[in-house]
Amino acid sequence: MDQPRPDEAEPTLRVTARVLPVNHRGEVLLLQDQDPGRPGILRWGTIGGAVDPGETLLEAAVREMHEETGIAVAAGDLVGPVHHDVVPFTYGDRAFIGDSTFFALALAHDAEVVFDHLEPVEVDNVFAHGWWSPEALEADGTAVLPDLPDIMTKAVAAIHDRSTQ
Repeated sequence: MDQPRPDEAEPTLRVTARVLPVNHRGEVLLLQDQDPGRPGILRWGTIGGAVDPGETLLEAAVREMHEETGIAVAAGDLVGPVHHDVVPFTYGDRAFIGDSTFFALALAHDAEVVFDHLEPVEVDNVFAHGWWSPEALEADGTAVLPDLPDIMTKAVAAIHDRSTQ
C-alpha cells in the first residue's frame, strides 16, 4: 500500500506560545524567516514555538523568547494572553494545526537581538529581525498570517494599557 504524501497526511496538532515585544513607539519586534518548503519566500512572523511536554504556555514563551532572540525575560514580564487562534499551516513538507497563544511584552527598542540559540531547523531559515508597526506590516504584505497586523494591534494596546495603570 502506498504511503500518503505529506500534503495528504493528517495534520499534526502543534500547541505554541508566541511573544510580541512592543517598544515605546508602538512597534512590534518580528522575525523574518522562510518556510523550508518554500525557500526564498520571506515573511515576517512572531517570536515563539512549540510548547514542550510539561511546560506551561508562559514557560514556553519565556524559553522561546530567549532561544529566538537571546533576550531573557521573566514570565511576570509577559502580558496576556492577548490573542489565541487555531490555524492550519505547513512547514517544510508537513501539515500542522497551530494552536497558538500570544503574549505581549514591553521591550526597549535598542534591545540586542542575537540568533545564537536557534533550533537547528531555524538556523538556515531565520534571517533578520525588525520593528514593525501594524500599519507598516499590513502595507508591506509579508506577514506570515493575514491577521498578524490585528494581533499586533492587540499587543500594542495591552502594553499601553498596562503602562497607564
